[in-house]
Amino acid sequence: MKQAQSGKLAAKNRRIGFTIGAIGLAMLGVGYAAVPLYEVFCRVTGYGGTTQRVGEAQAATVKSTNQVMSVRFDSNVNAALPWTFKPEQAVDRVTVGARDMAIYLATNLSDEPVVGTATFNVTPVQAGKYFNKVQCFCFTEQVLKPGETMRMPVLYFVDPAILDDPDTKDIEEITLSYTFYRSKDGIAVDPAISGS
Repeated sequence: MKQAQSGKLAAKNRRIGFTIGAIGLAMLGVGYAAVPLYEVFCRVTGYGGTTQRVGEAQAATVKSTNQVMSVRFDSNVNAALPWTFKPEQAVDRVTVGARDMAIYLATNLSDEPVVGTATFNVTPVQAGKYFNKVQCFCFTEQVLKPGETMRMPVLYFVDPAILDDPDTKDIEEITLSYTFYRSKDGIAVDPAISGS
């Protein structure tokens, strides 16, 4: 009788151990997948002011409206990046649905080549899913030689669907904001956070 109970107890312990191990592996998998899944979620929904990225073919299908709104351009540079960075024009009046272009100017103030990468968002955050970029300097890293100034274009449009959404139909101004960071192996580095 004791052997039978001992065998049942061992089998139960194995099942519990297997279940706990499976849960641990699942949690590890979710941990690794969290960042890419969150990025996809933000891109699809515009969560947190994440803008959308569209191709030329998709942009060509968008019809312009007669509605006009303001787009304000904001620029920031992390202290670890020896650059100046600013928009050529602080505010633009754009027709909803029509493609427009903004130009930012970046200058490397150091005596060595520096690689930078930009993070971005729009406010109000509800406008993120309607703010579409066709081309942007923020899609890739930027390298500036010592003392070099570069004009960096952003080709974008505001999706006319913004006018039909009850949460966004009253928006009169969108702010497009960029922050440039020094890039290390394709990753934006903020020494205050990373300790490097």
